[in-house]
Amino acid sequence: MTQIPASSEATAQDEVAALCSELIRIDTTNPGDHSGPGERAAAERVATLLADAGLQPTVLESRPGRASVVTRISGTDPARPALLIHGHLDVVPATAADWRVHPFSGEISDGCVWGRGAVDMKDMDAMILTVLRQRLREGRRPPRDVVLAFVADEEAGGTWGARWLVDNHPELFEGVTEAIGEVGGFSATIGGQRIYPIQTAEKGMAWMRLTARGTAGHGSMLQPDNAVTELAETVARIGRHEWPVRLTPSARAFLAAAAAALGVDFSPNAADEILAKLGPITRMVGATLTNTVNPTVLNAGYKVNVVPQAATAELDGRFLPGYEEEFFAEVDGLLGAGVRREFIHHDVALETTFDGDLCAAMTGALLAEDAGARIVPYCLSAGTDAKSFSRLGIRCFGFTPLRLPADLDFSGMFHGIDERVPVEALRFGVRVLDRFLDRC
Repeated sequence: MTQIPASSEATAQDEVAALCSELIRIDTTNPGDHSGPGERAAAERVATLLADAGLQPTVLESRPGRASVVTRISGTDPARPALLIHGHLDVVPATAADWRVHPFSGEISDGCVWGRGAVDMKDMDAMILTVLRQRLREGRRPPRDVVLAFVADEEAGGTWGARWLVDNHPELFEGVTEAIGEVGGFSATIGGQRIYPIQTAEKGMAWMRLTARGTAGHGSMLQPDNAVTELAETVARIGRHEWPVRLTPSARAFLAAAAAALGVDFSPNAADEILAKLGPITRMVGATLTNTVNPTVLNAGYKVNVVPQAATAELDGRFLPGYEEEFFAEVDGLLGAGVRREFIHHDVALETTFDGDLCAAMTGALLAEDAGARIVPYCLSAGTDAKSFSRLGIRCFGFTPLRLPADLDFSGMFHGIDERVPVEALRFGVRVLDRFLDRC
């Protein structure tokens, strides 16, 4: 197995693929119930790499095995507000039998690093670490203080990672006013032009459990008060519901840029026409134009001839910035009379403007490496740890720069089978992040 040495004179571009592979091999699967291996082993490895670079990382456990790492790099101008760069160490589960390579092998083949976390988000963890190790070796400090946070539990909402740090150790983020993390700065080829969407917004989270109760009894008898029937009808209504299009400023800006690249006129009524021509990114962008709810889990009964007293379903709901109240009003209007709704996890939607010095730094760093590209804001259909860090008043962006092949279904890599990231995309990201840190 290739492992990046604790001390190396190699450049960040030389190191990044090997480190990404190494981090993937550390299984940090997060099933959401603390039954996984936890993030401790990965946190300790990250802390070692940071300490070897001359930093003083702090490893904190929110509960046994659920570990995060935080450290601070002093900038050349201590009077300036600090910048947070954050990544998460946990990954979603993977079934090895479904993959072409073992999801925790970190195999490097066909020009890609393969494995769970390759794009979500051990790629960014590796890019951050290798860039900063090289800069510190060379004595190149950033112009402002930079706080680095590699956190646990993002894939289950961040309760035991970023949210725990914000609630219990806010002093670690003293003076931080802006942040970068996932998911943005990757290229999407539209109409032959590379567009780099920077995440300026993300949908809110409403993971919900629905419970229907009825009368238990024998399966051979008339059972009009059937919990399974009531729940199934509710889930079907919600799953088939057509949500109205609501264009946030970030989504509108992205669609306008896509329309320009495609050579078509932009108008809100043309959203479907534009979506149909976006290629692999269509599903991600399409989900940012409406609120969404996807039924994901059903549970009821224990024997075929017994009508159960209760049935439950779990739903993944996502609401747009500014439309939370409308979202819940519609969901509640679709519930059956005997169905009760409760939260599994609920968190805010976010949106900021695409302006200011930090946006100029991201844009300038990308264009320096890809001069013909176009940089635009966009809304992420999922959620990130930005939700937690925003509670400290931090303005958050998604910026994990990658230049990708035009035909790669990048959005499908997130939580997907055969997740992988091109090695050249990692090398590009390293170069962009290094330029960004000069400008930030």
